[in-house]
Amino acid sequence: MTDTTRNVFYFGCIAALLIGTGIMTSWNLAITILNFGLISAIMALGVNLQWGFAGLFNVGIMGFVALGGLATVLVAMPPVGEAWAAGGLRVITALVLGAATIVGAILAYNALPKGRMRTLGLLAILIVGFFIYRAVFDSGVQAVEAINPATAGYLGGLGLPVLLAWPVGGLLAAGAAWIIGKTALGLRSDYLAIATLGIAEIIIAILKNEDWLARGVKNVVGLPRPAPYEIDLQNSDTFVERATSLGIDPVTASTLWVKAIYAGLFTVVLLILFMLAQRALHSPWGRMMRAIRDNEVAAEAMGKDVTARHLQIFVLGSAICGIAGAMMTTLDGQLTPGTYQPLRFTFLVWVMVIVGGSGNNLGAVLGGFLIWWLWVMVEPIGLWLMQVVTSGMADGFWLREHLLDSAAHMRLLTMGVVLLLVLRFSPRGLIPEK
Repeated sequence: MTDTTRNVFYFGCIAALLIGTGIMTSWNLAITILNFGLISAIMALGVNLQWGFAGLFNVGIMGFVALGGLATVLVAMPPVGEAWAAGGLRVITALVLGAATIVGAILAYNALPKGRMRTLGLLAILIVGFFIYRAVFDSGVQAVEAINPATAGYLGGLGLPVLLAWPVGGLLAAGAAWIIGKTALGLRSDYLAIATLGIAEIIIAILKNEDWLARGVKNVVGLPRPAPYEIDLQNSDTFVERATSLGIDPVTASTLWVKAIYAGLFTVVLLILFMLAQRALHSPWGRMMRAIRDNEVAAEAMGKDVTARHLQIFVLGSAICGIAGAMMTTLDGQLTPGTYQPLRFTFLVWVMVIVGGSGNNLGAVLGGFLIWWLWVMVEPIGLWLMQVVTSGMADGFWLREHLLDSAAHMRLLTMGVVLLLVLRFSPRGLIPEK
């Protein structure tokens, strides 16, 4: 079997799984899995850039995904005028003062001679700047969060089209990755993993606790959409006539049409990012990155700036994860910081890359679709399987109850089994790197 035939077979199996889901359950569920599969494939592409191209072990994926979700709120939600009038200017002023304090400390460190004077100067700048920052910031935050806390209590966004939030989410994640990379990329791979995981938790903690930014755990709901609302379609005579002529209930048709629009948008983004990643992989830059991955010492001896290249690809991969995070928040229609769990946004994405094929962009896309389908469908399939197995047992029998209750844990069991099987029989993934 040639590589092309094998790849067509794999993606044909994914299409068959989605079609089978639509036939056996509902097309609504099938398109939902498709949409999240497209987003998962984009996340897997970002991680594959970092790990497959450069060997960077980043387990802070959920932090960059969360920043993409935050960008959706900051860009698309309308500004809360009362909150801005009450304390918005003070909050912005405080943030500028905080940044000025850091810049002033850096300038003082570079300007003053090494010794006691430099230490005292840095301490003076940082301590005085901190207290001024807190004095201005705290009063502004209290005023903002006191404005309609049940429905608002935050500054809002810019009120721009939500599609603009997707590249902005990438830029926001890239900026955070640059700051993280400047401090953490000099660490060994295991320490880098610990550092990125800790920083991701810090980002999530900020989103959960800073209500003035995005309402914290109270969530931001009602995000603008790039697709029409279902109720508007149901009130459209033209749409209702077309759905009726096709023999589809207008309510069901409106839901399917909206999700199909999302699928089209996500597919365009995935194709663009995939083509760019492929061009990067086969360019001199891509060959250099793989040379650095395989032997940093030899690459550095050839004059390559390893640290700078690691920072470069760390930023690029994180930006792709930020774009995926903005897309997912747009699809959900709400920002819920409590849902950014490492299991979903770190473990699953890494399984997608490993199963699909580390270092192969097509393999990362395949892994994104396959693992997400399994993640969604394994639990209902497992429940059905347990019902079949226990069909001959009496109701209330302890073994029957135990097996039926265990169906809820089929997800984690299946992920582990799939990962072990792939590592045993195809350790380089289903579509390995050439």
